[in-house]
Amino acid sequence: MSEQVERFATVVVIGAGQAGLSAAYHLQRRGFVSALDAPEAERSYVVFDADAAPGGAWQHRWESLHMATVNGIFDLPGLPKPPVDDDEPSRDAVPRYFGAYEERFGFPILRPVRVTRVERVDDDPDGRLAVTTNDGPWVTRYLVNATGTWTNPTLPVYPGQHTFLGRQLHTSDYATRDEFAGHRVAVVGGGISAVQQLEEISRVAWTAWYTRREPVFLPGEFDHETIGRDIIAKVVADVEAGHRTGSVVSYTGLAWTPYALAARDRGVLVRRPMFTAIEPHGVREADGTFTSVDVILWATGFKPALTHLDPLHLRNAEGGIALRGTRVESDHRVHLIGFGPSQSTVGANRAGRDAVAEIARDLARDDAGSRQPADRRA
Repeated sequence: MSEQVERFATVVVIGAGQAGLSAAYHLQRRGFVSALDAPEAERSYVVFDADAAPGGAWQHRWESLHMATVNGIFDLPGLPKPPVDDDEPSRDAVPRYFGAYEERFGFPILRPVRVTRVERVDDDPDGRLAVTTNDGPWVTRYLVNATGTWTNPTLPVYPGQHTFLGRQLHTSDYATRDEFAGHRVAVVGGGISAVQQLEEISRVAWTAWYTRREPVFLPGEFDHETIGRDIIAKVVADVEAGHRTGSVVSYTGLAWTPYALAARDRGVLVRRPMFTAIEPHGVREADGTFTSVDVILWATGFKPALTHLDPLHLRNAEGGIALRGTRVESDHRVHLIGFGPSQSTVGANRAGRDAVAEIARDLARDDAGSRQPADRRA
C-alpha cells in the first residue's frame, strides 16, 4: 500500500457547524483560497467535517425538536435564514439552511472526514502542526477547532449501573417519545433538554425527574442585554483562568419555556434528589426507598469533543484550557470556537470571525517582519 501524500493548508478548520462555517466565511472574505483548488497558494484553507451531509449536530437532534422550541438559530454571516415553519423539525430546517449556505459560498469542505490526531511537527512554537485524518495527512500553520460537543456525551457512573435489566440511553440517542409509551422512565439531568424530554415522555409514560442539585428557574424572561452579558463575562473569566466550564444551565439557570410550563402545570415537573444506586429493576432513592423503572434516560449533557487535540497537551492541571479570546494560551496556533463563551449560535458566529481576524493579524506581522531587512537595505 502506497504512502499517502501529505497536503498543506495555511488554516485547517475542523467542524462545519455554525462556528466552522462562520470561520470559513471570514477566511474566504479575507482572501484565503481553497487548499483543494490552489495547494500552492500563499493563503489557503480547508474544512474537515465528520458528517456525511451539511447540518452539524442539528441533523442528529430528536424528531420533536421543532424550530419553535429551539433556543434560536442566529443567521450565518452573509446569508440570512429563509422563513421557516415553526412546526418543522430543526433537524430538517437547519441542515437545509447550512447546505444552502455551503453551496452559496463554495467552501472547500471535505466530508465525511474525521480528524483523529493533531500534533506538533517539531519543537518550534511557530512551526507547523500535523493533522491526521481518515482521508490522509495534512500539515498546517493554524488550526481552528469547531467540533462542538454532540459527539462527546456525558455519561455518569453509578453503583449497580451494570446490573440494570432495563434500557439506558443518553439524550444523543433520543428520537421520539413514542418509544417510551407504557414504560416507567427515570429522566436524569437538570438542563434544558432534560426538561423538554421529561415533558414529552410524561405524556405517554410514567416519569420521575432526578437532578444532583435543585434546579433554578429564572424569574420572568431571559434578558439577553443584561443577564446575557453578565453570563458571558463569567464564562470568559473562567476560560481565561483555565477553569473547566460548566453546562450552559449552570451559568444561566432554567427558563420558563412553554414545555417547562406545560410540565409544571401537569404536575410532572417535580424534582427528586439523585438516586444513590441502580438495581436490576429500578433505582434506590436518596431516602432509601426503592422505585421501579425500566428505562433510564441520561439527559446529562455533553463535553467538548477535543480528544484529537490531546497530543498537543493543551489542558492544565485542572483539566481546563486557558484561552485569550479564541486563542489557546499555551499554543497560539490553535483557536477553539463554539467553546466556552461561544457555544451559542451568535457566539459561534463571532468566534469564527475573531479567530480569523487573529490569524490574519499574525500573518500580516510575519509579512512585515520578512520585508523589514529589505526595507533597511533600500
